[in-house]
Amino acid sequence: MPKPHTPSAEEIQPDGHLEKRTRRVFSVEYKLSILQQADACRHGELGKLLRREKLYSNQLAQWRREFEAGGVASLSKSRPGPVAAKTVEQRQLEQLEKENARLRQQLAIKDTCIALQKKALALIEQAEQEPSS
Repeated sequence: MPKPHTPSAEEIQPDGHLEKRTRRVFSVEYKLSILQQADACRHGELGKLLRREKLYSNQLAQWRREFEAGGVASLSKSRPGPVAAKTVEQRQLEQLEKENARLRQQLAIKDTCIALQKKALALIEQAEQEPSS
């Protein structure tokens, strides 16, 4: 029985809507509009609003908390997630300091080895110069 035809890599075209989606960004005006619409909803209408706008209930709850905590200004967050504790320059400086300390330690070990070799060579020379009795 012959094998069924399988398309090769050249024949397969990726579907555009299956590509990785980017994070959606909502404007302050949009968030305020949704909050007003959600507050005006009667029993059972909130789910319909969220489905129509393709939002999640936790997004709406987060926007409400932000609005209550700081008003309109708090809704205009530019980046998600926590603020970085250190800047890029600080992280680079720490990395360079660690590398510098590691290299200094290696240099100290190598200097100790050289000093030890010098002492061993001096002992060998001294032993050769002493007459055997």
